[in-house]
Amino acid sequence: MNISRLYRKRIIPPECILLKDDIIVVQDDEVVITRWNTLNPKTSFCRGCSCFFLSEGIKVSKIYRSDDTLLYWYCDIVEYSFDPAQESMTFTDLLADVVVYPDGRVKVMDLDELSEAMERGLITKEQTISCLRSLNHLLSLIDRDKFDRLQSRLDNLGL
Repeated sequence: MNISRLYRKRIIPPECILLKDDIIVVQDDEVVITRWNTLNPKTSFCRGCSCFFLSEGIKVSKIYRSDDTLLYWYCDIVEYSFDPAQESMTFTDLLADVVVYPDGRVKVMDLDELSEAMERGLITKEQTISCLRSLNHLLSLIDRDKFDRLQSRLDNLGL
């Protein structure tokens, strides 16, 4: 697999954008790792890095404040599609998210958006099932103190 372009597709709001400034640091059969600056300036954070776990439907991002301290880990539940001819990967945000704070607190987010997307026919039954399975897998890893397995892919690169 050779990826030179990365796209982010959202269901709510509907959009698909090229992440033209993301830098791909690692890509193999298991993960794609990127580093990036925020697309739209934020007061709470300015940059981060992400690890796309291709077989798990999870994207784990390490989010930094402008003073380079860790703000939190942000986990998106996603699905991936590849276009070998275009050397591109599109990841679709399946709406459910999990935030893991440095102090260990965990917050599950946007399940209301997942419900709305199902009600409005914006997401398929199969995507919803995949989302819930990946969310359960992620929460199980966190609950069993195994989240470091996901964190280590970024930490070991010094990102």
